[in-house]
Amino acid sequence: MNRHAVLADAVMLVHFAFLVFLVFGGFLAWRWPRLIWVHVLAAAWGFSTVAFSLPCPLTDVEDWARERAGEATLSGSGFIDHYIEGVLYPDRYTALLQGLVGVAVVASWCGFIARRAT
Repeated sequence: MNRHAVLADAVMLVHFAFLVFLVFGGFLAWRWPRLIWVHVLAAAWGFSTVAFSLPCPLTDVEDWARERAGEATLSGSGFIDHYIEGVLYPDRYTALLQGLVGVAVVASWCGFIARRAT
């Protein structure tokens, strides 16, 4: 495995980790309060990519590395389209899952505020 393939796989793992943090980071902030600001930024970025169809730089880096490794790129699809939609759940549930992620983020922030108020 060459260094570009390793880089592409590492970027893919970072991307997955970012998505996990996006969903659960607000709950982590209950334990580590300073983390809330990082989570707010992550949630803002995640919302922006969905609402405004912004390209993700991690996807660009992964595509760049895969191309140099002689591997197939994400073929113009985004990270979620390639690795998650249709793989972990059917495409028809995308809007529902986006809504559930939004609910999880807001719930984590409400819990964070409630814990800080006590």
